[in-house]
Amino acid sequence: MCPKFVDLSVPLRNAGPREPGGRERIRYHAHRATAWGMTRFFRGLRTRDLPDREGWAYERIRLSTHHGTHLDAPYHYASTMDGGKRAITIDEVPLDWCFQPGVRLDFRTFPDGYVVTAKDVAAELERIGHRLSPLDIVLVNTAAGAAQGEADYIDRGCGMGREATLYLLEQGVRVTGTDAWSWDAPFVHTARRFRETGDASLIWEGHRAGRDIGYCHIEKLGNLEALPDKGFKVSCFPVKIEGASAGWTRAVAIID
Repeated sequence: MCPKFVDLSVPLRNAGPREPGGRERIRYHAHRATAWGMTRFFRGLRTRDLPDREGWAYERIRLSTHHGTHLDAPYHYASTMDGGKRAITIDEVPLDWCFQPGVRLDFRTFPDGYVVTAKDVAAELERIGHRLSPLDIVLVNTAAGAAQGEADYIDRGCGMGREATLYLLEQGVRVTGTDAWSWDAPFVHTARRFRETGDASLIWEGHRAGRDIGYCHIEKLGNLEALPDKGFKVSCFPVKIEGASAGWTRAVAIID
């Protein structure tokens, strides 16, 4: 029986939600516009010699490694991991982390800005009847998934707190994922809590857990609601960018 493949990635596109640091910039070069460029490589070739006067289609892209569906390396969170070791970059992430059994935690009922606790994670694992194994890939399905492409996407969904993240990492999880803009709660909600408390440890607390135990997470996943709670594998190999903090990935779930 052939496996079922579920695409968990969102496309890179020019139109999209606001992004700190700027939007994607994709320039499309179509066949007719590039015919002259093809003639430069072949002496004596004229555009009229080409089928339908067409050259080659290609694109030029200017974007951050954190645009679109991407895998964050521990180096993104801090310069160190595992209690003081040099944090690894995306080209150093072990490939066996990126192809493992997956489990989906359904947190869509949590309100926007809610910070998930270890107790919440344990309760959801109990509900679906799953005991974590080392290297399981844990995907968090939030309310942000339904807002993909909307103007308020970056403000939507719950986030994973420090204790929830460490709860997963201490059981051997090394790759996690979310359909939200960030693994942490949306910044607009964290900023409010920081104004109220003055507690800087609330800022990026889920990411910063990687200082204690190095891990990767996938952000801006799509289509998580199409997955079962368990019984699938996740493939999320990142583009190999030397010394980078993240790499784009075509994340896919494979259901036997």
